[in-house]
Amino acid sequence: MREPIFCGACTAIVTPFTPEGKINYPVLAQLLDEQLQGGIDAICVCGTTGESATMTPEEHRAVIEYAVQHVKHQVKIIAGSGSNNTATAIELSLHAQEVGADALLLVTPYYNKATQQGLIHHYELIAQKTDLPMILYNVPSRTGISFTAETYQILSQNPKINGVKEASGNFSLITRTRQLCGDDFYIWSGNDDQVVPLMALGAKGVISVASNLLPNAMAEMTHRCLTGDFSGAARLQIELIDFIEALFIEVNPIPVKTALKMLGKDVGPLRTPLCDLSPQHIDTLQKQLIAVGLLEQN
Repeated sequence: MREPIFCGACTAIVTPFTPEGKINYPVLAQLLDEQLQGGIDAICVCGTTGESATMTPEEHRAVIEYAVQHVKHQVKIIAGSGSNNTATAIELSLHAQEVGADALLLVTPYYNKATQQGLIHHYELIAQKTDLPMILYNVPSRTGISFTAETYQILSQNPKINGVKEASGNFSLITRTRQLCGDDFYIWSGNDDQVVPLMALGAKGVISVASNLLPNAMAEMTHRCLTGDFSGAARLQIELIDFIEALFIEVNPIPVKTALKMLGKDVGPLRTPLCDLSPQHIDTLQKQLIAVGLLEQN
């Protein structure tokens, strides 16, 4: 029986850039250390929140290697290695394996809009080439395609496919997946506002944006679920819902990087085509940072 890659909260960490647009490794080291101190269970590098779509292949590989070397196996490092080109996904996955990452996060191929059979073929080809456990990533709002439960059932039979980060918001899909797939095909929430209900359906935790700012709270929420304290976890989910919604007031990672800057973190600019948070949303985000105790009231 497969063991889950992690249980609890995994931070989908931002990638800090210098004003000139290069990777800011000293700030990345600081962010990684703060996550470790915050009690997080895993860190996902070069995911959506990390702006992987605008990284060069060289930057992508370098950031994953740096994170692995810096964290030194204190927690699992999950490398975002997905692509809409199967060959590129294999190349990134093999590099992540070579430099010591613990697992892979592989988004569904975007823009191509593959059929379900195409998805199966894509992931099986990647699994043939790598020894690392794989987490599928279902986020149809960004990619234009979703897995079906029947496709999950087929892919769950591959021992290298550990489970899925589910960001579809489709609870019927998740329930059917739990019915069709074995208990060792694991699910993690990809939405910070749905952690507790997904864990009530058997999910093992969350791959989180909010934990860039509140690692302790997101870890506590998931750990309460894992120990059966769903009422305590639900209280936290409800308490944080306005804060979480503010982090998605515009497309991720615009708000979370803006929030980190408000807290004095030198995470640098967003890469185009992402742009600065709209002025009308600054006040909303600031108020929520004050509400959760991260920022003092002026």
